[in-house]
Amino acid sequence: MSTTTARPGRRGYEDSLRLSTAEIVGGLRETLGAKLVAYLGGVRETRAVREWAEGTRTPSSDVVLRLRTSFYVMAMLRDRESASTVASWFQGMNPELNDVSPARVLREQELETAGPAVLAAARSFVAFG
Repeated sequence: MSTTTARPGRRGYEDSLRLSTAEIVGGLRETLGAKLVAYLGGVRETRAVREWAEGTRTPSSDVVLRLRTSFYVMAMLRDRESASTVASWFQGMNPELNDVSPARVLREQELETAGPAVLAAARSFVAFG
C-alpha cells in the first residue's frame, strides 16, 4: 500500500516544506487555476502568480506561508479527488468552516487558526466525502 493511500496528505505535507516557492505556486496554479491562487495570495492580477511561478517575483513571507498551507491541503485532496473537485472544494461553502469557503478562510483569517481549521475540513472531506 502506498504512503498516499495509507496516510493521505503525507506526501503533500513533505512537498509543502521542500519545494521552492515557484514550485508551490506552479502546483497550485495547475490544480486551482491562476485566479484562485491570486485570491489566496491576496493579489488582484494573475500576472503576479505567473511571475511567482517563474521565480521572477517573490511574494511576502506571510503569503508564502499561506500558499504552502494551501498546497498541503490541495495535495491532500488530490490524493483522492480530481483537480476540478479540489478547486470546487476550495471555493465552495464548507459546513466544517461555518459555511465559509476554505479559500476565504485561508485568505482572511490568521493563518495560525485558519490553517488547522482548513486542514481539519480537508481531512473530514477525504475521510467522509
